[in-house]
Amino acid sequence: MDGPPDAFGSPYRLLSGAVVPRPIAWVSTRAPDGTRNLAPYSFSNVVTPDPPTLLFSASGTGDDRKDTARNAVETGEFVWNVVTADVAEAMNETSATLPPEADEFERAGVTPAAGVAVDAPRVAEARVSFECRLAETLDVGVSTVVLGEVVHAHVDESLLTDGKMDTRKLDAVGRMAGSDYARTTDRFSMERPP
Repeated sequence: MDGPPDAFGSPYRLLSGAVVPRPIAWVSTRAPDGTRNLAPYSFSNVVTPDPPTLLFSASGTGDDRKDTARNAVETGEFVWNVVTADVAEAMNETSATLPPEADEFERAGVTPAAGVAVDAPRVAEARVSFECRLAETLDVGVSTVVLGEVVHAHVDESLLTDGKMDTRKLDAVGRMAGSDYARTTDRFSMERPP
């Protein structure tokens, strides 16, 4: 079968079901009034290593932005926490639709830890966290794409080999579709041709 994206049920279901697994940006922010916010976004990825930049895309634009994107825009900072198997259930708890004043850290039973370079809290239980300063936002269709430059990183030392990130030690969780997730424990290698 082929055709326009809506010929497959819905463009969302087509994209979220075929572009898998997707990294999960577990984004923590602080609102201008001090309220903490924590939510997962699977429309996310690395943009460039120089300057080190990450992105996440949240539904809603302008005055209709989700709390996370609005906080990132208004304060100019956020933390991207990497989701691993040991915090996957807590991450899922933070996907609930809650009012802006709700504290997702409390709901999920995770610990907010102060940032070093940004005021937004990070998830202390996350094995990797990237403190980001807002680089740019872009409204695309019904979503706001938020780009952040990584200004400080927190990495659990057990994930390092000779001082470098070792992905074989990171049990990251990726988003599939619906209620499905994937772990990065099933790996294989291929040499890149010259």
